Amino acid sequence: MTQTITKDQGTQHTMQQNHQKAAEHHEQASAHHKEASKSHESGDHKTAAHHAQVALGHASQAAEHATEASIKHADTHGTKK
Repeated sequence: MTQTITKDQGTQHTMQQNHQKAAEHHEQASAHHKEASKSHESGDHKTAAHHAQVALGHASQAAEHATEASIKHADTHGTKK
């Protein structure tokens, strides 16, 4: 089983786990963007900004996991199309 270290927790994950973590972070980012939108619409700009910042963090973590999974795919299976 191929494993890699991700930056968010310093733990090792398999390719499948990296894909799963990326999906989870994308879902969390989406939820926070929705909350930011609701807060902005209601005039609560401070809460909207908070949710937007949290969403950005989740999006960044999702990108890191996706990158790690892609690197492991290339290392394991090559880069042929």
